[in-house]
Amino acid sequence: MNIPPTPAPSAPRASLATDEARARLEELTVIDVRTPGEYGAGHLPGALNIPLDHIERALPEIRHASERGGVLVVCASGARSAKACALLAERGVPTATLTGGTTAWAAAGHELHRPTACDTRPGWSMERQVRLTAGSLVLLGLLLALLVHPACALLAAGVAGGLVFSALTDTCGMAALLGRLPHNRPRPAQLEVALRTLRDR
Repeated sequence: MNIPPTPAPSAPRASLATDEARARLEELTVIDVRTPGEYGAGHLPGALNIPLDHIERALPEIRHASERGGVLVVCASGARSAKACALLAERGVPTATLTGGTTAWAAAGHELHRPTACDTRPGWSMERQVRLTAGSLVLLGLLLALLVHPACALLAAGVAGGLVFSALTDTCGMAALLGRLPHNRPRPAQLEVALRTLRDR
């Protein structure tokens, strides 16, 4: 009879609840895939910031870290970290995501670190940026429809349709676009520090 191999004790499951993640924090490599602004506003102790669109670039370093212990991937709610985990799994790198993300972590009363260094700027979460941008575009479309031409209401309708599509597909094109703005992108030096830290583990 074939007996399946027992997984290594340090290898995390596909997801970890906040209390279990906190208990194992010292043995895990934590990677925060949010934007630098979100990371600066508060992150898990010891977390390294590698935004989601830089995961491919960091693949060798993340693989190196996973070979020496568990890797926990974190975002605000668990959606982006789940995508990062799926991408890494396709490339043979086992990782886990934090259930509920930093939102659940903070709600459970666990500490979030906020860097004091001047090179990390606190900022709004991506969800908040999307709400501001979408709301502003809808308001602009309605005002232009009232003051300039009724056809300008199509701008508001387009944004509303985009939000419905985003909810149905669990994707967000607006977030992808906002993520490319300078304040949402890591400075090269910051990303290199995170990668070097992973290599040294």
